Amino acid sequence: MPEATTNEAIARIGFVGLGNMGWPMAHLLDPAYELTVLDARADVAESFAAEHRATATADLAALGAASDAVITMLPNGDIVREVALGGGDSGGGLAAGMAAGAVLIDMSSSAPLGTRQLAEDLRPRGVALVDAPVSGGVAGARAGSLAIMAGGEPDEIARCRPVLERLGRVIYEMGGSGTGHAMKALNNYCSAAALSSACEALIVGDRMGLEPATMVDVLNASSGRSAATEGKIAEEILDRDFSAGFTVALMAKDVGIAGGLAEGLGMEAPILARTRDLWRDAADLLGPAAGVTEIVRLWEQWNGGELGSGPE
Repeated sequence: MPEATTNEAIARIGFVGLGNMGWPMAHLLDPAYELTVLDARADVAESFAAEHRATATADLAALGAASDAVITMLPNGDIVREVALGGGDSGGGLAAGMAAGAVLIDMSSSAPLGTRQLAEDLRPRGVALVDAPVSGGVAGARAGSLAIMAGGEPDEIARCRPVLERLGRVIYEMGGSGTGHAMKALNNYCSAAALSSACEALIVGDRMGLEPATMVDVLNASSGRSAATEGKIAEEILDRDFSAGFTVALMAKDVGIAGGLAEGLGMEAPILARTRDLWRDAADLLGPAAGVTEIVRLWEQWNGGELGSGPE
């Protein structure tokens, strides 16, 4: 293990995962921190380094050694674990280079119980873990206006707060390790359930002869309103503008994480289980690139008519 470091302010950051979210997030960190970046596509990391005051590397241990904190923005928790601890094509992993006193900030959408286990596995190495998933999409990443849900030891979250404040407009401290990831998954489950139920209600009402836009007005003036009826339904579904950056596949992944959490805790959550199955089916039928509001196409296919076509 490298020589121990102190718990001083973070000055050097490693960033792993320069995708649609990671690139603009790392961009916001560039002016304030000594930055080292890595991506599975080496050319992407090199391009970022060429445009920013950053160093690109393909060596996870070297990135870990060059960083007081490492941020991961990766597809899932299994990949985060492999990147952190090594295995497969990742070689020794980040922890092989990270000094005692360093912190791993996982901003991916990872499984909460897996996050808790990773924190336990990193602890003997003197490396802390803060899970800090985000909400706000690519637009929020570009603007630095993400909502961040942080889990971990309070002193480690406090140490990471200046970094997180460059990326988000608000940071919620949720509790111990894994609670940030739990909150992200449960939030997206609630979002998915609200959108699903609103689409279903509109399809049924449309078949009865109700006008969809009027239904949305009534829902928004009544107890049935939600973020879906106030935003996605009116702005995308009624206008047939399925351009949402967040995909059905990503929502299915997050609802699946929430379902796995309930099962891992030994809990009965029947609505969650059904919603997980629904979104998994939607991802299979609509494809990985389908925008989240295209979920309405399921009910249209099942019932043989596009929303707005009225009674048979």
